[in-house]
Amino acid sequence: MNPNEARLVRNTAVTVVALVALRLVGATWTPLTFDEAYYWMWSQHLAFGYYDHPPGVAVVIRLGTMIAGDTELGVRLVSILLALPMSFAVYSAAVILFGGRRVAATATVLLNVTLMAAVGTLIVTPDSPLLVASSFVVLCLAKVLETGRGAWWLAVGAAVGAALLSKYTALFFGPAILIWLVSVPKLRRWLISPWPYLGGLVSLLIFSPVILWNADHHWVSFIKQLGRSRIEDFRPAFLGELIPTQIAFATPLVFILGAMGLYALLKRDGGASAARGLINAIFWTIVLYFVWHSLHARVEANWFAPVYPVFAIAAAVAANLTRWNKHQQRVVDFCLRWAAPTGILMFALLIVQANTGALSGYRRDATVRSVGVGWGELATGIETVRARTGAACILAPDYGTTSWLAFYLPKGTCVAQLTQRIRWVNMPEPDPAQLSGKLLFVDELRPGGQPVLKEAFARVDRVAELPRKRGPLTIETYALDLLEGARGEVLDRSPPTELLP
Repeated sequence: MNPNEARLVRNTAVTVVALVALRLVGATWTPLTFDEAYYWMWSQHLAFGYYDHPPGVAVVIRLGTMIAGDTELGVRLVSILLALPMSFAVYSAAVILFGGRRVAATATVLLNVTLMAAVGTLIVTPDSPLLVASSFVVLCLAKVLETGRGAWWLAVGAAVGAALLSKYTALFFGPAILIWLVSVPKLRRWLISPWPYLGGLVSLLIFSPVILWNADHHWVSFIKQLGRSRIEDFRPAFLGELIPTQIAFATPLVFILGAMGLYALLKRDGGASAARGLINAIFWTIVLYFVWHSLHARVEANWFAPVYPVFAIAAAVAANLTRWNKHQQRVVDFCLRWAAPTGILMFALLIVQANTGALSGYRRDATVRSVGVGWGELATGIETVRARTGAACILAPDYGTTSWLAFYLPKGTCVAQLTQRIRWVNMPEPDPAQLSGKLLFVDELRPGGQPVLKEAFARVDRVAELPRKRGPLTIETYALDLLEGARGEVLDRSPPTELLP
């Protein structure tokens, strides 16, 4: 490695570490989203599967809280630090596929400045470990291409298995790899080799605990998630949301570079055919499915996480390897120069807005309900009311409120969701004695209250109404009802909709 290359590698590493440090600061300041609090509850009772997803996100959170405690930073710590191995994998894959450290350095930095990577590792969801595992899938496939050694297929299988432990979306790697092998003539020999199939067996073995958990729970998680592909109506309006959200998550300048890179790879401008084929196979297999999915249901922006490693590599190809005309080259140069500052600025503004609301004049925005700003103060008020009324347990109507209550109330407080008990199947039930006395029901203030409570309890008394606030903005007001005299079992144990006839 010559001095210029060494300097490039060092600067890339420093940039990635600095971005990780910035996310750690943001993680310390920003309250949990309701999904993060929910996954934190999973992490308190580890299992091989859960109602919504495989266990990867719960393991990531558990490792972080073992280091930094049950705090916002603890929940997010390992997820954020996973950006380091993710960056290593993308850098190494780009070097192998496109033969240059500048391409690799560009891909690594561009991936890290996207909101998918920055916010996607700070806000811990199953997409966080999936993004990291997807990077290693690309690296291991690149090693297969570079070395021609069949043993690397075992590493591919392990990486895909790790991705499957994160989210079922990783199933798309199977057809993507098959398309790659079929479309590149020199790789077709692997179709009659045992190595890819042994790699598939490794993936299956790693994923098998999730299969066994589902078998013990009526396949509920598979039915819930794989059932999303079922078409019940045609609603193409969702397609109109897809591109704008991806422009935001990729950040506009990285999106432009990535789109130009994908165009160049399809036009066979930059890189060997097998390298181009790998990027295209992974990207288009997953993207085309989600485009189809958007014709009948909403596609959340974070669902595209598995394509971002190859998208970043495509962007680096556009910036460093492709020959453009004079006008196009000016666009590329501008995007490359300002992509990192733009991404960092967007991330910082998003964190400031989520925590303060100052950028919107303290009015509502897309983050205001999902991020738990104000929950610390609200939980203090709820605990005061609980102690005053003598309630032994706090009930909530949905998993988000239940999870926020469990995280922000004093440790050990009895908290339970009244319905959807399948979400908590891995966790111990509240002590029957706690459910037999006074109960405090916490829900958003609704006109007419909750009529079902008056049917289920002999006495329902409104004891407080408390606001959740972000600065001067009241995000929502919570009604606190004291429940006494349950007329039957307190918790509704009806089966989930997925298991109904």
